[in-house]
Amino acid sequence: MIAIDTNVIVRFLTHDDEQQFKKAYSLFKRPAVFIPDSVIQETEWVLRYAYEFSAEEVCDALSGLFGLKNVRLSNPVLIAQAFEWHQQGMDFSDAMHLSQCQNCESLFTFDKSFRAKGRNLSHCSVNLA
Repeated sequence: MIAIDTNVIVRFLTHDDEQQFKKAYSLFKRPAVFIPDSVIQETEWVLRYAYEFSAEEVCDALSGLFGLKNVRLSNPVLIAQAFEWHQQGMDFSDAMHLSQCQNCESLFTFDKSFRAKGRNLSHCSVNLA
């Protein structure tokens, strides 16, 4: 199995550099490709800020990529939960943080917006520090 970095995913999804797209495409033809959670989070940020993708466009692009039968994620269920919360209006990074805390009773933050949007979404409550 190989793992890939953010820039490989971005080239693959945006096709903005033909030579790098071809290399990225060849990597995605491998039998097993692992995408770390940190790469997913960074890819969302790059697509949103550098390429001006909407939340829905980011989720559609990444969901399509994650649907490839050779792509492996650390925990697809938690990633899917983060996408759902993001599409409901939560910041993607906050959604990723909360999805990763399912074995905790509370997640503490100074971010009032995160607290408001995270209320009653999970058994892990989002509380102000």
